[in-house]
Amino acid sequence: MRKRAIILNTAIIFGFVAVFFRLVDLMILNHGRLSEKAKMQQLKREDIQVRRGTIFDRMGRELGVNLEVESLYCDPESVASPKNTAYALSKVINKKPEAIVAKLSAKGRFVWLERKLRPETTERIRRMDIKGLGFKPDAKRFYPKKMLASHIIGAVGIDNQALEGVELRYDKFLRTPGGKIFISRDAKGRTLSTGVDRESKGSNIVLTIDEALQSIVEKGLDDAMVRWQAAAATAIMMDPFTGEILALANRPAYDANNAMFTQDSERRNRAITDCYEPGSTFKIIVGTAALEEKVVNLDTKFDCSRGEISVGNAVIHDAHRHGVLTFREVIQKSSNVGTIQIGMKLGKERIYKYAKLFGFGEKTGIDLPGEISGWIRPTKKWSAVSPGAIAIGQEVAVTPLQILRAYSAIANGGILVTPHVVSEVRSPDGNSIYSFSAAEDKITISRKTANIFKDILKTVTEEGGTGKSASVEGNPVAGKTGTAQIIDPRTKRYSREKYVSSFVGFVPADEPIIAVVVYEPKGQIYGGVVAAPIFKEIARQSLSYLNVQREDMKGENILVVDRRR
Repeated sequence: MRKRAIILNTAIIFGFVAVFFRLVDLMILNHGRLSEKAKMQQLKREDIQVRRGTIFDRMGRELGVNLEVESLYCDPESVASPKNTAYALSKVINKKPEAIVAKLSAKGRFVWLERKLRPETTERIRRMDIKGLGFKPDAKRFYPKKMLASHIIGAVGIDNQALEGVELRYDKFLRTPGGKIFISRDAKGRTLSTGVDRESKGSNIVLTIDEALQSIVEKGLDDAMVRWQAAAATAIMMDPFTGEILALANRPAYDANNAMFTQDSERRNRAITDCYEPGSTFKIIVGTAALEEKVVNLDTKFDCSRGEISVGNAVIHDAHRHGVLTFREVIQKSSNVGTIQIGMKLGKERIYKYAKLFGFGEKTGIDLPGEISGWIRPTKKWSAVSPGAIAIGQEVAVTPLQILRAYSAIANGGILVTPHVVSEVRSPDGNSIYSFSAAEDKITISRKTANIFKDILKTVTEEGGTGKSASVEGNPVAGKTGTAQIIDPRTKRYSREKYVSSFVGFVPADEPIIAVVVYEPKGQIYGGVVAAPIFKEIARQSLSYLNVQREDMKGENILVVDRRR
């Protein structure tokens, strides 16, 4: 009995000692490590879902939104038969079985199989009830108007990362930081916590564009591409007083919902990234400079009867021979010979000075990525031909937006404004956290000169002017045509087949200004024939939408009679 008692007591004491040392190990020596391990077993780590802010037009119409969808993933270790599973999925998600097998056989416990599935596809896969597959909530960026304003709005990638346009330029507002959160769970993995915010919402963007005006502009470009079988085309509409872009479109274009499957040429925003020699639309530089410097008056005469003029070792011709023209008629009829004579009166230093005053050779500052500055060489690098060539819009490179901006200074009385496409950024709770504020606008010419030249530009669309086909019934149009040859990259000389046709104008003087540029039209080349009619149709429809009264009917009372009674 005594031996038994000793053995029993020894066993009990040994047991207590073992328990003691185990407790010391658990509670002191390994307390931190084990506590962290317990915490990870009790908590579930989840990614905070980032939802990009909504993009609206100026009237509050949605142009960029989020769709709530689901993405398919797998746990490769839980998939019983990768080959059979891959074969079944391939019929639903339209992927080759081999590609799916590779993912189902991968190492690790989590692999994406397909992102941002359509709801009907998600339901079909759920009905298959395949072990090892799961779904995670996701957000898909959706552009309800597809191609409309795609070069302004831009696009995002599969993970909602910004790629182009406003989506990229204002990404810091649209996309807020995500991160991770920890959710309490029970032994079966069921969530216990409630009231935890699992989403991060970005701020909303309000654009300056108007969806209706944008549609009008894009329809005009589509018609031009078909009518003239052009290589490309651009049109921009802007408020000349504020710099607000009301519409901006390019062709070719792309559906922002499928941006990753498009070509670079379709995504290129030609309005701000493509340079061209502007031709006669550049004649406003020598024209306004000559008036501002008092080198000419409206009735100063220029002999253009020869139809050509020698500049350095080059001979430059008029498209059509004219006689003796006044300064006003030189601009109206777009005479190269007369314009070069005006340029010679000015001299190269003043031509360069006013080109820079109108913003050429520098970026406009528009809030879109990818803008280029174009170029105009300093006078010390000019050749003997340069003063004449630059006066008529050669030997300079401009973007369509730069030309539009320059003409806006004529429309608004001599002020060079800053173009922009975003008017305001609003937080998720509706508070304004950013609004456009331009740097101090530059004065290019006096209001008197701007108003005089505005009247001259109106004659361009009247009888005898090169832009008569841009005239809008009931409203005076001020504008200018442009026709320029394209440099052939192979020969480094002007092509005799490829041209850029353009028209810039405003109607009436205090309404939006519009620029239309058509690259490589077929059949006709002159801006007055190719681009001016596009301007006319865009302007006509836009004035109707904006409810602008005809100039020839202002002050008149219109009686409407209901004949149904």
